[in-house]
Amino acid sequence: MSHVALVGLGNMGTPMSRRLVGAGSRVRGFDLAEAARERLRDVGGEPAATAAEAAAGATAIILMLPSSAVVESVFDELLAADAIGAQTLVVDMSSSEPTRTQALAERLADRGIAFADAPVSGGVRGAERGTLTIMLGARDADRERAHALLAPLGRVVDCGPVGAGHALKALNNLLSATHLWATSEAMHAGMRFGLDPEVMLAVFNGSSGRSGSTEGKWPSFVLPGTYDSGFGLRLMLKDMRIATGLAEQVGLPSRLGADAVELWAEAADALPADADHTRVAEWVASRREALAEVRDE
Repeated sequence: MSHVALVGLGNMGTPMSRRLVGAGSRVRGFDLAEAARERLRDVGGEPAATAAEAAAGATAIILMLPSSAVVESVFDELLAADAIGAQTLVVDMSSSEPTRTQALAERLADRGIAFADAPVSGGVRGAERGTLTIMLGARDADRERAHALLAPLGRVVDCGPVGAGHALKALNNLLSATHLWATSEAMHAGMRFGLDPEVMLAVFNGSSGRSGSTEGKWPSFVLPGTYDSGFGLRLMLKDMRIATGLAEQVGLPSRLGADAVELWAEAADALPADADHTRVAEWVASRREALAEVRDE
């Protein structure tokens, strides 16, 4: 892929751009934030004034955006400007809604545009290191091109047809969020009892209680008190709602998932709009303290 357009140069998009430039691609990108566009220049890319300008002449277009609604809005702009070439592969790496992804793919197929979804897991560190897990949903005819485009970013896993990647990403994040909440409750209970948190994590990670939260999020972002994983709390909540909605659609409502959504929504209402998702670990402790005060009264 000699010319890649990347729309969405946030916490993930910028390091992904650096990886693509390092692999030999010409990368032209767009973001609403001027600072993000300048960061692209710093990593060897070319900032564009609009999404349509970034996409003009591209052999591949990657979207890394916050929601299906924003993705659809960008596509409206690109289609109106006739900015997607006939041989261009379009890949939505956002955390989008699977059914809306499928509807968008059908709309683009009517115009002869190749489209795939490829959301990721691995966070900012994974984007920087090229170790992301990339969940690819694509037509068989587009898989080889998608693998070649995405290989510099991490491990590409074929998940099925278009929409499969976004479905799996939402389900993964529902698990991730539930793990983090449960881990935080267990950690705070143990610490209040007098256990050493480092010892607790060492035992959990050598036992059946281990998860991405015990192995990564608590030691990297919670115990140091940085809460800077680069993935927002409200984005996590959005993905959780996509996952529980998917469960409803297939006739298997997620009772635990619904409870987790309710808890995360409570934290989202209380924490700042830009809170990192790992900050729920701190919120769990304050929530438990507030509940204890209510019981004492």
